Amino acid sequence: MVMKECSKMPAQSTLAQLCLSASAKYNKKIAFSMFCEGKIVRNITYTQMGNQAKQIASILRQMGIEKGDKVMLLSENCPEWPVTYFGIALAGAVSVPLLTGFSAEQVKHIADHSGVKAMCISRSMAEKQDLLNIPFICIDDLKYEQTVDFEISVSNPDDLATIIYTSGTQGNSKGVMLSSKNIISSALSSFEYIKIRPSDRLLSVLPLAHSYECSLGFLSPVIGGASIAYLDRPPSSSVLLPAVQMLRPTAMIAVPLLIEKVFNNGIAPKLYENKLYKFPLTRTLAIRVAGRKLIKALGGKIRFFGVGGAPLSPQVEEFLYKAKFPYCIGYGLTETAPLAAGNSPHKFKIGSGISAPNGVTIRVDKGEIQVKGPNVMLGYYNDTEKTSEVFTSDGWLRTGDLGYIDKKKRLHIKGRLKAMILGPSGENIYPEEIEGLLGSSQLIEESLVYSGKKGELVALVRLSEAAKAAAGMIENTMEDLRAFVNKKLAAFSRLSRIEIKEEPFEKTPTMKIKRYLYA
Repeated sequence: MVMKECSKMPAQSTLAQLCLSASAKYNKKIAFSMFCEGKIVRNITYTQMGNQAKQIASILRQMGIEKGDKVMLLSENCPEWPVTYFGIALAGAVSVPLLTGFSAEQVKHIADHSGVKAMCISRSMAEKQDLLNIPFICIDDLKYEQTVDFEISVSNPDDLATIIYTSGTQGNSKGVMLSSKNIISSALSSFEYIKIRPSDRLLSVLPLAHSYECSLGFLSPVIGGASIAYLDRPPSSSVLLPAVQMLRPTAMIAVPLLIEKVFNNGIAPKLYENKLYKFPLTRTLAIRVAGRKLIKALGGKIRFFGVGGAPLSPQVEEFLYKAKFPYCIGYGLTETAPLAAGNSPHKFKIGSGISAPNGVTIRVDKGEIQVKGPNVMLGYYNDTEKTSEVFTSDGWLRTGDLGYIDKKKRLHIKGRLKAMILGPSGENIYPEEIEGLLGSSQLIEESLVYSGKKGELVALVRLSEAAKAAAGMIENTMEDLRAFVNKKLAAFSRLSRIEIKEEPFEKTPTMKIKRYLYA
């Protein structure tokens, strides 16, 4: 079924072949655009995508880039980013996409580690190449011709296509090596959960340098012939709401924090005050009405809202499910390019778990989730020791996540192996579960649970705006919250105290708290 729906682009094709086939198939349809100052600008059609990618490949060749050479891509999200990504592939080179938040020193470190021979950068990132003595292309300033003759470099689907560096929640950067086969098989597998069509419009809100957005927010839509719009600044409420009203996207992918903020700040206060919500017989009606308002707030056309990268708050998921909002849950890692399991909107029951797509196999060994399939990475670049550590002796990728598989062969995720806390009598305590309970309170913006010096459980919390308004009563309120949470927990998982954090937590690109900095 996937092969029929995916425009005859088999999982064995390369990124270069994907670019050219999509360009030919969807030709004059808009592929990429930018939302800027209330207007849609910088439209690039699929035909232009192919031609411009060829020209970038040609320039790279003229700069001396050969097959297998590494080329860094450092830019904020914009229509030129995906074009450049394909251009690097057409040249037969290996892309090294970087998050814009990296400092100049970090950029140099990664450039040295990966051995990049050239850079493709945006004008705003230009100063970050000052420490590097390599040629570069400023992707904002390129002038494109109508057509260009260029012979693409023939590559194998199993060849290294990209190296993705991520700080990771444990603070140690690793270069994840992904082949075209890894990336495209992951993008194709998303069609088992939701079929992207040429009529679809997507709004991109996550960094393209992250595998989640690159594979599912960029390559999957290109396979389906959809249009993707980028924001010219971070997706704050003041930027996002006007964008969705004008663009009226049919599909989006996001991290839980985005939809949780929309719910906690815009939906929950009005919902809980609604008279219909206060009565059990009419509560479902109130939730459905609120769900329709949420869809309207997102432009009114959303048929698919993918959530991944971190656990979704149980309270928010319960609302989305009862409201019949078209959300679905995805699970994966950069090392799985990234999709390893998921579900489809309206085709699952809350708490029923997720399933792996065809060709991907998941097992749980001693509580740890392990994955095997065409989406699993080649290894870590120039790091055989870490590569051998992350693979089992029989070839399974160790995810570092804890979970179990139920009788219906569906996966349930418990939390991170490294985040798990060992209780006083050897009990397994999952801090993410406690954080989920804390997050059900309107008083809490975000939280982190860790083990104190004496083994006691402590919750470090950031207060919501509602809690800050009641500052004089906050000490008693936190004690009431601790009592409420503890009633729902086993004795060995109960909180000893709640501490308030004034400054925001430091986070990864997918908005997971960098737990190692605090725990």
